[in-house]
Amino acid sequence: MTMLKSRMKRLDQTRDQAAARLADIENSLLSLDDEDLLDIADIFRNQPMSLIGQIVLAEMQKRNISL
Repeated sequence: MTMLKSRMKRLDQTRDQAAARLADIENSLLSLDDEDLLDIADIFRNQPMSLIGQIVLAEMQKRNISL
């Protein structure tokens, strides 16, 4: 039982760390100026369903900018 609790605790920590990293990435993307955001959008143009592509496209819509 103790091993299971330890494993669950490790999994929770790993999940929390991954969520924090993802939030940092998203915040970094959202803080880009328009020109840099468009550069990232251009890079991910062929991968619009990727996580970064989705974040960038949503932010572009919010800012009312396009490629």
